[in-house]
Amino acid sequence: MTAEDYNDCVKLYADGLYRFMLKSTRQVEDARDLVQSSYEKLWEHRAKVQVVKSKSYLFTIAYHKMIDQNRKNSRMEYRDHLPDQLQAVSGNSPNLKEVLEKALNRLNERQRSLVLLKDYEGYSYEEIAEITGLNATQVKVTLHRARLQLKEWLVSVENVL
Repeated sequence: MTAEDYNDCVKLYADGLYRFMLKSTRQVEDARDLVQSSYEKLWEHRAKVQVVKSKSYLFTIAYHKMIDQNRKNSRMEYRDHLPDQLQAVSGNSPNLKEVLEKALNRLNERQRSLVLLKDYEGYSYEEIAEITGLNATQVKVTLHRARLQLKEWLVSVENVL
């Protein structure tokens, strides 16, 4: 991979990678850090990475870094809990984006990541399997279960209003 190929990767995939990390972590700064470190790792290993596999490589690196960060954060004890201002709904009508965010937040980490990769980013089952280290069957089963949970939660009127 040349420096020009690397720059093309930044132009083509940075927004999608950031969107995936932001939806997965729900933290702007964490998402930025994960994207930055993923591109840093791509730069370090540019000689070994094929241009056609660069998108998959980036998402794989970012996914694994996010998992590591979540494990690290789960071991930390937070003393100050800030009020969750994202839960406030303006007016009486529900905001579809907020409802979907709430539904996604109810999924576990793996399910949320798979839904985001498939339904938000448009990856195939095989690409998701390569990114996450699962096999295609596990991806399909986990996605099916996640979608059932989303459907069950979203069809309940109390949850949407």
